Parts: sequence; C-alpha cells; structure tokens
Amino acid sequence: MSKHITPDQMLLNMPSLRAVKYFVAAARYQSFTRAAETLCVTQAAISRQIRELEEHLDTALFKRVGRSVELTTAGSIFFDAAQLSFINIAQAATRIRKDYGSTARRTLTLCCTPAFSALWMSHRLPGFFSANPDIDLNLITTQNFLTLEPGINPDIFITKMSRIRDGYVSRALFHDRIYPVCTPGYLAAHPEIRTLEGLRDGVLLNLSPYGRSGVAEHVDWGVWLAIHRLDIDERLHRGPHYFNANDYNLLIQMVLNDQGVTLGFDHLVRPLVEQGRLVRPVEHEVVLEETHHYLAYREDMADDDALGRFRDWFMAQTNVQTGSA
Repeated sequence: MSKHITPDQMLLNMPSLRAVKYFVAAARYQSFTRAAETLCVTQAAISRQIRELEEHLDTALFKRVGRSVELTTAGSIFFDAAQLSFINIAQAATRIRKDYGSTARRTLTLCCTPAFSALWMSHRLPGFFSANPDIDLNLITTQNFLTLEPGINPDIFITKMSRIRDGYVSRALFHDRIYPVCTPGYLAAHPEIRTLEGLRDGVLLNLSPYGRSGVAEHVDWGVWLAIHRLDIDERLHRGPHYFNANDYNLLIQMVLNDQGVTLGFDHLVRPLVEQGRLVRPVEHEVVLEETHHYLAYREDMADDDALGRFRDWFMAQTNVQTGSA
C-alpha cells in the first residue's frame, strides 16, 4: 500500500531557480547582454527565462530604457529577496565545500572591531597559521555588533559584550588598562605633557563613541582626566586643538605621525610601547576592573576541533587559562 504524500505548496509555488538566477544577473548588471556574458549563456536564454519568470509572477519585472533595462517596483522587491537568498546559498555552498569536501580545510568566521583586528590580531595571526595550516579564518570587523548584516553568523566574537547573542558561550578575558601615549619625539618636543595639567592643555586626540556599540562604559579624555581630578572644560579655549574620531586606527596613526596624544588601550598599544615607537608621558592609568573583554563562541560548536584550537590559542595569547566556561 503506497503512502499518500501531501503536495508541498511552498515548493510547488516556487519559480524556477534557473530563471531566478538569470533574473538576478540581469538586475545586477541592468543588461540582458552582460548577464548572458557573465553566465556564459545566450541573450536569448536570458530573455526566455525572465519571460517565464514574469509569467509565473504575473507581472513585469523590467522596463527597457534605451539599451539597458531597469527594474520595475515589483522587480526591485523580488531582486532584494532573491539576491539575499542567493548570497546565503552561495556562502553555505562555499562553507560545505571547504569543511566537508574531499580536500576539506576548516574555515572559522571571526568577528571583532577594526582596531582589534589591526592592532592585536594582525601581528599574532602568522603564529596561528603556522601551527594550524588546516584552518582558515574569515575575519569580519564592525564597530557595532548589534547591527550585523542579515545572514552573518560568526563562529567567534571578540567583544566587550558579556552576552552577544543567544546560543553563544562567553569567556571573560582581560580588563581595559588605559593610559596616554605619544611618540618619543613628540614628548621631547612637548615636555609639558609630562604632567596631567600639561596633558589636559595639550593636543588631545580623542576616541568618540559615535557609531560604536555603546554597550560598555566608554572612557574618553573627559572621563579619564575626571578620574584623576581634572576638568576637561578648564582647557584653554584658544589652546591646542581637541580632535574627535570614532576610528581608533586613525588616532593611533596620527599619534605615530607626531600629531598629538591619545589614550592607549593597553592590549592594543602595548606592542608599540615595547618596541619604543610609543611612550607613556605620565605613569597614570585607569583600569576598568568591573568590565572585561570576552571571547564568545557558538555553543553548538563547543566540541569542534578547529574552534577549540583557535580558542585555546587565543586564550594563551591573552594569558587567560583555558578550562570550563
């Protein structure tokens, strides 16, 4: 006795994936000719598939403008959905080929801030790759972990958020240690910044919270000086400039170019201090003992070999002992 199978209406109502593929190409290049060249088919094939798609949807998706084509309102709606779906499918296919193919290499997707990637990760990664030649890393940087693009699901986050998303395990790392830094040459040319009052009245390069996640306490020059009992508002109004930027890499580059003093986050600037490229004009610092940086990884990958090796390597680099979460 055969088992009755109820038709899947969603799949039955789906248009041809080939037609959708040809449509996405034509919409992306606004040309049937270029779409045909890109997909290595004839222009007639593109036209035929799009005509069938329009018949399936019972509406026009393109309007001709000279030698090019433009999306109709319905076409724009369909393109937004189709392109995102194709991106997700392509990313999944790429990951499966890499992770499960006959010549599989594991790829881990890591998300952190641009400053952390440039100032902390970049000079340490060669050591990881040397010890783990079968693991590739896909690094995504963001200033705001709460607004990642749809479909971006990193295996690992490095962030100041103690809880980044459901389904992730967080491991506490280090506290922030924050102190002023400048170049040796700048300090020699501006000996007055060896005092807190001199610092306050000097050229200050400040990290702005604008556009950042804002999920952890933010220390700028006003906060840092206030902790040391100085008021930023007492700076001379006609004195040196006070520059704001939310790009920490830019501030560090400006400091290295002898353009002023910025607040150094120890885990980011320590190598530059150890190399003698940056110095601390004063010994004062602020330690945020109530907050941590965190490494968060997918709970469903807790026993994954590649993730485990990266986690152990990372924890060793930060001098944090591995063990139970």
